Amino acid sequence: MNSLNVTNKTALKVGEGSNNLSLEPSDTYDIDNEQKKSGCLNIGDCIKRKNTGGWKYAMILLANQGLATLAFFGVGVNLVLFLTRVLGQDNASAANNVSKWTGTVYLFSLVGAFLSDSYWGRYLTCAVFQLIFVLGLVLVSLSSWLFLIKPEGCGDGEKLCMPTSSIGSAVFYLAIYLVAFGYGGHQPTIATFGADQFDETNPKDKSSKAAFFCYFYFALNLGSLFSNTILVYYEEDTGKWSLGFWVSTGSAVIALVSFLLGSRGYRYIKPCGNPLPRVAQVFVAVFRKWKVVPADENELYEVEGSQSAIKGSRKILHSNEFECLDKAATLTEEDQHGPINPWRLCTVTQVEEAKCIIRMLPIWLCTIIYSVVFTQMASLFVEQGAVMNSKIGTFHLPAASMSAFDICSVLAFTGIYRQILVPLAGRLSRNPKGLTELQRMGIGLVIGLLAMVAAGVTELARLKRVIPDSRSSSLSIFWQIPQYALVGASEVFMYVGQLEFFNGQAPDGIKSFGSSLCMASISLGNYVSSMLVNMVMGITARGNSPGWIPEDLNDGHMDRFYFLIAALTAADFVIYVYCAMWYKCINVEESKIEALKDGQAEEEAINHV
Repeated sequence: MNSLNVTNKTALKVGEGSNNLSLEPSDTYDIDNEQKKSGCLNIGDCIKRKNTGGWKYAMILLANQGLATLAFFGVGVNLVLFLTRVLGQDNASAANNVSKWTGTVYLFSLVGAFLSDSYWGRYLTCAVFQLIFVLGLVLVSLSSWLFLIKPEGCGDGEKLCMPTSSIGSAVFYLAIYLVAFGYGGHQPTIATFGADQFDETNPKDKSSKAAFFCYFYFALNLGSLFSNTILVYYEEDTGKWSLGFWVSTGSAVIALVSFLLGSRGYRYIKPCGNPLPRVAQVFVAVFRKWKVVPADENELYEVEGSQSAIKGSRKILHSNEFECLDKAATLTEEDQHGPINPWRLCTVTQVEEAKCIIRMLPIWLCTIIYSVVFTQMASLFVEQGAVMNSKIGTFHLPAASMSAFDICSVLAFTGIYRQILVPLAGRLSRNPKGLTELQRMGIGLVIGLLAMVAAGVTELARLKRVIPDSRSSSLSIFWQIPQYALVGASEVFMYVGQLEFFNGQAPDGIKSFGSSLCMASISLGNYVSSMLVNMVMGITARGNSPGWIPEDLNDGHMDRFYFLIAALTAADFVIYVYCAMWYKCINVEESKIEALKDGQAEEEAINHV
């Protein structure tokens, strides 16, 4: 924490009385010891190489992202079918395991983001987690080749695989969680590292930095599209699972090598310390002053000048919500003796940081149910498509490749939103953004609800056309297009709006925390989905009833599960509207800040895909 001399005389209010106490100029306020240790007292000090980077090296990172995404989805997009066809799991268990695995990916994203911002820096974080990613993919390929795919070509929907050994299953699970750890830790860091390659003080570079995120998003979707079409076909249709996994491994190796080749030319920014203790200090100070009456707004403690005690951050103006937290910024008799203890006395800006976190939490909680909708694409949508008619002449369309319609929908609706809806809504509302972030998130919830209704209607139609003595249905798999397209459209509104909202509302000192909320929402959505499946099966699979999601979907009612999620989303939307109306935006003191990092506010803008 930076040592800042406190020169202002501040009135003190304790209990019912008021004493005119002041802090002497010799008193110091230690705001961020982690920054002082790292030598990163402002953003300019954090730049190790100022004359490197640029588009040449940013393009290497774009290629890295596309190849890494191809490798990740080469495993993830077909995982639910691998678990059912090769490992012999039932549909409900496989859907649960995929939800848990996907949720773990995003939890590991929090680890990567924390290490990147606080200790390792972006380059080292990317390198370490990509090595783990490659190791996981090698183990996935070896375990499937040596232990699981017996006989060769099994798991294609017709040829059955032999029962797997406990060793083979254990190695496979270790491998896929190493993949989750590596990709999750790498993903939130690579986008920000790419943005670091441009000098924001240069107007041309600042424009290039904004364009980089567009190209980054395109590279992610391009890699994902390849995995969801060509790679999926070889795995699911021909039973060449090991070949698909080795292709993914090769893609990840090329991504890592290309990343390392650019090492000498990258523009590096050093980590500037851990922001978590600063937030914790507020709650500790409130606890220690529990019996103190909060001071009036004008008597709360704050450092003088236009800049806050948190280097590189604007001051946040006092708000009237959660006034009990103002105790942390209330001066007492004890605070005037010796150096100020940051675990007893905090600035108004510190207190407002904590208030911002509390205000954002209800909005964040309302986004978790949407992530339950989103996660169905990687589990139940695939299982549903696998028992539908996927023939196009003599060609069999893999069920997992239907997610390509989600990707295309995201790309299409991104253009529609930017080119049509924003100008139109801007003229109607006189808001240059067109729609606020909260409005977009609400629209995303509604479209997500419609996606679940579409999936339920498709399942009802599929059950009506079940082929006798078969687990399949004559209904075309292309009936799934509306549900995939609606999920893609909802992503444009929900996830992009969510990321902009949390990054915009998070104070300057905890922008990474704002990005973390978005990833945690996706992660918890996967775990909630798994919990819902367990609860539904526990309630419905009693006696002779097979339950809603049995091994043979023709005996179940997966449509009811989809409608249940739609009902939960509707209830969530009502609560969300109330929370959005209650929410009060952050109010910062406008001042010039040395090299404020806009890129950090967008570093997770494409993790939702």
